[in-house]
Amino acid sequence: QSIGRGKLLIMASLTSTIALNDGNSIPVFGLGVYLAENDGEARQAILWALQHGYRLIDTATFYRNEEDVGKAIRDSGIPREKIFVTTKLATFDHGKEKTIQACHESLRKLGLDYVDLYLIHSPSGGKILETWGAMIELKKLGYARSIGVSNFNVQHLKPLKEAYPDYIPAVNQIELSPYLTFDEVVAYCQKEHIVLEAYSPLTKGRKVRDPLLVSMATKYKKTAGQLLIRWSIQRGFVCIPKSVKEERIIENANIFDFEISAEDMKIMNGLNENLITGWAVINGPWLP
Repeated sequence: QSIGRGKLLIMASLTSTIALNDGNSIPVFGLGVYLAENDGEARQAILWALQHGYRLIDTATFYRNEEDVGKAIRDSGIPREKIFVTTKLATFDHGKEKTIQACHESLRKLGLDYVDLYLIHSPSGGKILETWGAMIELKKLGYARSIGVSNFNVQHLKPLKEAYPDYIPAVNQIELSPYLTFDEVVAYCQKEHIVLEAYSPLTKGRKVRDPLLVSMATKYKKTAGQLLIRWSIQRGFVCIPKSVKEERIIENANIFDFEISAEDMKIMNGLNENLITGWAVINGPWLP
């Protein structure tokens, strides 16, 4: 089941995908592995996720666990082309030559010939235009099927489009939740057909005891965490909650058998309090 850009994801499933602006597609749901240790912990979490139907794995150079990700993919027995793998360029690797080298180093650690999505992890590394030029080259050479950005705001995306109008990022991965809605960024990305990917959709646990959220979740016979993930899916965002516990990996994915009503979505959409629980670089300056 492939869902076109801009359509609300109501009764999606774990195998649903969203069309990207470059002709490829991305699963609507996956596993983030930030802070998962490269000593077998990340590998085990990914094996559990793949066993329970996940097909999107999101890592980064900065996470220092790309080797474990590669091992899990090989050990899973699932064909490589059935798994969507994302990794990210670290801020200290910006610039043309360093970007090319960093991608090849990530591929070596992953043990893969290509990644499905390669992202500039943050605008704070500077040399954005030069770095994006190198990302385009990596895409043309087939080392990255799709290319995108992470933690980019409108002030970062607009000049990128002006410089490279034929290579708009396919994805912008940012922190998103009902408590951090980034309305201006979301509106801009939707206008430019850039798929939004929500990291830390569970607010790192900060809001899972919010009485309003808990009360609403109880009505649907779900947890507050499941409600937060479902909100992301119904907003049309790709969602990548992180966990290394099998029961939580299963629970997080168990959100495709119910639908948040329009009335409750409206309430949740109104909860914004600019709650950034992670990296605040999205509000940083444009560093060409």
